[in-house]
Parts: sequence; structure tokens; C-alpha cells
Amino acid sequence: MRNPWLALTLLLVVYLFNFLDRTLIFILFPRIKAEMTFSDLELALLGSTSFVLFYTLLGVPFGRLADRVSRVKLIAAGLAVWSLFSGLTGLAEGFWGIFFCRVMVGVGEATLGPAAMSLISDWFEPRRRATVQSLFTMGIPLGAAAAFFLGGWIGEAHGWRTAFYALGFPGVALAGLMLLVPEPERGATEAQPPATKPDAPESSSLGADLRALLAEPALRWHLFGYACLAIAGNAISMWVPSLLARGHGAPLAQVGLVSALAMATTGALATGLGGAGADWFRARDAGGRMRFTTLTALATAACWGVLLTASDLSVLYAALFGLAGLGLVWLGPAAADVHALVGPRLRGLGIAVYYLVVNLLGYGLAPPLIGRLSDTLGSAADPLQLRFALVVCPAACLVAAAALARGASLMRTHARIDAPAAHAGH
Repeated sequence: MRNPWLALTLLLVVYLFNFLDRTLIFILFPRIKAEMTFSDLELALLGSTSFVLFYTLLGVPFGRLADRVSRVKLIAAGLAVWSLFSGLTGLAEGFWGIFFCRVMVGVGEATLGPAAMSLISDWFEPRRRATVQSLFTMGIPLGAAAAFFLGGWIGEAHGWRTAFYALGFPGVALAGLMLLVPEPERGATEAQPPATKPDAPESSSLGADLRALLAEPALRWHLFGYACLAIAGNAISMWVPSLLARGHGAPLAQVGLVSALAMATTGALATGLGGAGADWFRARDAGGRMRFTTLTALATAACWGVLLTASDLSVLYAALFGLAGLGLVWLGPAAADVHALVGPRLRGLGIAVYYLVVNLLGYGLAPPLIGRLSDTLGSAADPLQLRFALVVCPAACLVAAAALARGASLMRTHARIDAPAAHAGH
């Protein structure tokens, strides 16, 4: 499998399984809630915090590992672990049983992001990175669509436990196929490939590398801005189906179908084409990718405003289609700018730090906060109260737009972090 496009396609399928297993629990919330009588806070802890607990903590060491060992083998091992425990979720009894399985799904999935992004950057030259990384991140909407459609259908017909069996365990077989992908030379597509051997150990410590990363102002604004966007993006999958089903009385099967269509159409198209649009902006301005996502953050805030104020189901579904695209369009550009900022030597670590910050805030801290606010306001009895809890999302988009605009300005004066001149100053 030496064709980079074929290898990219396989990585896309792996990422599809990644997000299928990650988001499957969301569409099953109503069934799990009915059987287990969980609160919204408990559902948020199972849907996000349990997963993020080790997903974020292990992201940095796995990112460091991705800079030193076979990235292909690392991904294959992680895929086997997360698929196994996604399937075992169907056997779990009670809150802590599901919690443990979700923790282990997070452990396995922590291997994918840094290693996959690093592989992609060694398969494709810098000028196309946002485009190809956006094609890879199409696995997010496609995986979510599969989770919503198949999970809703299987969960409705056969129960939520069967949905985990049917959609979790098959990923173990995919791990074997992943091992057929050859490991590329690190930095092979750079204008000046690194002088060190691909897996040679670096003399700098993890602490020194982290200080070098976080000393870059443009990267700090980048991380903060995209973490705020992640708050709104993750809420689309986690809370919007509940808002539509519980708050507006839409049938669960209908919500699952519409959510799947939204993710598979506008979500996938925006994710795939967003990188090309961002690269077009980048060709005209060093901070062009963040200028592009500044505009999309403002549009996302407006779309959230429609969703939280409308009452007609057709309008709400239209807003969902808009959010499915706008809420994901920034993923490829964000990863591409991390690589532009950190360079090939710190590529795995840089992506790991990006995932840690974005997921800790957007996927770890915000969902329980929204769930707690929802419980406090009594959203189960009054759907308007859940709307009030979700006002956090458009507010986060506006903050993200301001942060990304600042980061875009700083990109004009940026020198790559792993360049010799940059290290001389640390």
C-alpha cells in the first residue's frame, strides 16, 4: 500500500470508526437514560469526561511516542483497544461499568491523532496539507453520521447494548489491515528534510520541547481559539439530538436520520472543502487559515442563534444542517497550522498538545458544565431551559473568532519553532 492516496483512504476509514465509537453513545442517551435513570450530568460524564480523562492525558506521551516509533503500529494497536472496549460497553452494568469502558476507548483513540497527522504530512507536500488533512478529518462527520443512523436504528430495534456489539467489535479486524501501510521517512516532504535519522532520539527533553511550543504567541492564540470552537462543535453531536427529541418532541428515529444526513452531507462536504478554502486564504496571507476560520466562527455563532430561538422543526433541522458543516470546517486548517508552526521534529508533540487543549476544554470540561446547567434549570420539564444552557455555544464561537483573528495577525511574524534560530532563543 505505497500509494499515499490509498493509505490516506484507509486512515479515513480508521478515523470513521474512531468517531463512530466515540459518538455512538450520544444517540443512545435516551435509551440509556430510560434504563439507568441517569441525570444529564451523568450522561455528560459518560459521553465526554470518561473518554477525555485519558484521551487528553495520554495524548502528549503518545504524541511523543509517534515522533520516535512506528506510527502505523501505534495506530493499529490503539484501534484494536478502542474497538474492543466500545463493543464491551454493551456488557457494562451501571454507571461505573460504562465509565470504565469509555475510559479505555479514550486510551485507544489517543494514539490516532498525532500519529495519523504526522503520517499525512510525510505523504503530502506542505502546500496541500490543509486540503489532505481535511479529507482525513471527513472521518469525523462520516463516523458521526454512521453512529447516528446505525446506532439509532439498531438501538430502536434491538436495544442500546446490541448497538455497541454490532458497531464496536468490527474495528478489531480493521487493525490488521492497518499494518499493511508502510512507514514513510519523517520529514520527507519538507523543503529541507531533517538531518537526523527518522527514529533517532532527540537530545532535548519533553519539558524543553513543551516550553518551546507554548512560548510561541501565535500557537497560544491558535490553541485557545480552537478550544472555544470545540465547545460549540462537540455540543452539536452531544446535545442537539436531545434538544430536538426532548425539547421539541421530534421522534428519536427521525432525529437520528436527520442528524446522520446532516453529518454525511454538509458536515462531510464542509470538512473536506474547508481545507481547500483555508489553503486558498493561506496562499495570500501567512495567517490566512486562521482568518478563514475566524469568518466561519462568526457564521457558526449566527447558526446557533437560529437553533436556540426557532421553534418550527423545519427551521431547526435547517439550522442543524448548517451547524453540521460550520462546526467541522475548521478541523483541517487547525491541524495544518500546527504543523506550520512547529515543524517536522515536533510534529507529533505539537498535534498532541493541540488535541489536549482543544479536547480538555471542548470535550472534557464544557459538556459536564452544560449538563449540570441543564439539570439546574430543569430542562427535562421545560425545553426552553436547555436552550439557555446551550447559549454557552454561540458565546464560545464569538470568543473563538476574536482569538483566531489575533493568532492570524501573529502568524505573519512567526518563525518555525523547531528551526535552529528558534531554539537558540530558548
